[in-house]
Amino acid sequence: MSPTDSTAITWRRSGRCESQHCVEVARVDDDVAIRDSTDPAHHLRFDRAGWRAFVATLRADLPEVR
Repeated sequence: MSPTDSTAITWRRSGRCESQHCVEVARVDDDVAIRDSTDPAHHLRFDRAGWRAFVATLRADLPEVR
């Protein structure tokens, strides 16, 4: 978890999101941040290796995630 102020970050939401309850991602320096749009005050921040490992785990556990 990073103490970075999440209000100063430009968040992106998937084009597949059809409601206000979505996962959002953002670039923060060389890192990637992720948050739940229903709880914007909190987010997780990954370095490049951590992000790759996170995505690889999602893909392995959820084959529909591409």
